[in-house]
Amino acid sequence: MSEATPRPMPLFYREPQPLTPTAHAEVRLKDGDYGFAVETNAVSLSVIEFAAAMRHYPIVFSDGETLPVAVLGLGQGNRFVADGRWAEGVYVPAYVRRYPFVFIEAGGGALALGLDVASDRVVQDGEGQALFDGGKPTALTEGAMTFCGELHAAHVQTLAFVAALKAQDLLVPRQADAKLASGQPLTLGGFLVVDRERFAALPDAVVLNWHRQGWLALVHFHLASLDRFADLLARESGAAGSPTVADLSSDLAKTASKSTARSSKKA
Repeated sequence: MSEATPRPMPLFYREPQPLTPTAHAEVRLKDGDYGFAVETNAVSLSVIEFAAAMRHYPIVFSDGETLPVAVLGLGQGNRFVADGRWAEGVYVPAYVRRYPFVFIEAGGGALALGLDVASDRVVQDGEGQALFDGGKPTALTEGAMTFCGELHAAHVQTLAFVAALKAQDLLVPRQADAKLASGQPLTLGGFLVVDRERFAALPDAVVLNWHRQGWLALVHFHLASLDRFADLLARESGAAGSPTVADLSSDLAKTASKSTARSSKKA
């Protein structure tokens, strides 16, 4: 017999544990920053975040789990975090705001609130806010439970949306090839986008159903967000919005250009 392959840890998490008043009575959570997210170039999104996230990030789908993600950098790191601070005025994905809390499977389909005890924010008998008081959850823990519950419900909605995209064979692989103003090439691959022509050819019955589900708007948010690749490239060059940024080539650029042109005609 071979040993079962351990499940990989979720992004950012190193030692998540179910929170209990017995094991974590003395644990406190101190203030922190977003430094833990500085090395990732993509983070999960739920469908309820598309409208806010599309203004700041390209939204694509991971090749593998096929889940929507916000692209945070074309290279190795996150171009929206500096000195532990998220860029001012930019939407912070819920997955990032949730950390170091998380839901953990507790058996029988139940979920328990957990905490990454390896987080720098977790301390014993030190400064910070208590998680339990007299054996009962504090307002901090109750708030984390509510937030994680809402994020889980949104994840279930997201799975249904992705399943609908896959059922209609709308997702296709793409690669973003770019060049910085300095001439340095960048390539971001391993993701999927909705094929615009296949989307336009959906049967009327599917279009009506998706309209009622709110999924048509989600696809439009996704396609419009691809324009943000140019903004992201500017951040990679060190000056957001700089007109000196060179060439964002690939089918993604063409898709974004079509999206912009159609929006202009409607306006």
